[in-house]
Amino acid sequence: MSIGNSDTARATILARIRKAQGKSARVSQAETEAVETYLRGRPRGPLKALDGNLVAHFRVRAEAMQSTTEMVATWSDVAPAAARYLASCNLPTSGCVWPQLASLDWSAAGLSLEPRAAKSEDLVGVTGAFAALAETGTLMVTSGPDTPSGASLLPETHIAVVPTRRIVAHMEDAWDLARAELGQLPRAVNFISGPSRTGDIDQTIVLGAHGPYRVHMILVQELLA
Repeated sequence: MSIGNSDTARATILARIRKAQGKSARVSQAETEAVETYLRGRPRGPLKALDGNLVAHFRVRAEAMQSTTEMVATWSDVAPAAARYLASCNLPTSGCVWPQLASLDWSAAGLSLEPRAAKSEDLVGVTGAFAALAETGTLMVTSGPDTPSGASLLPETHIAVVPTRRIVAHMEDAWDLARAELGQLPRAVNFISGPSRTGDIDQTIVLGAHGPYRVHMILVQELLA
């Protein structure tokens, strides 16, 4: 099923649910305003203060969750950094990349990354991130035509490109960004805290059980033009 067909099916199902509740098929402006009023009337609970630099805090927490990180100065440094990481781990140089990042010069860095959703044979997936949470070292990844979720979930190696300006203190800040910038939330929002893991067998942590074995984050200091 294509993304478009899937979105249509989802909208149809939700419309049927709303009809059964005696509501119109589409969310009205009044309903949206009622939700916003509800949220404004209920302030946040206490949040842990994060002292110092958010980027540094994020890196410490991400690496504690067994991700690896590298800081680069500009967007032109991203593809070479990804190539260095893959070479250092003796990993494949082909795979998929978010269409949103297709303009970066991957081929000049010796990488063969196709701008598309992930396939079962892809061993490397490169994505961006909507936001990153300094408190936990977590990536917030939203789905869309140019940001397919599978690129961060299916390949054994996930490389995430994170602009440092998108690092926020807490999850609540990331949701504030989503409401302000996205308007309508996407059909999927994933939070990624390091490689996939499980401790189901003898309480022994095993990486790569339900997703990538490794997560590498390239943090970009330059603003994207």
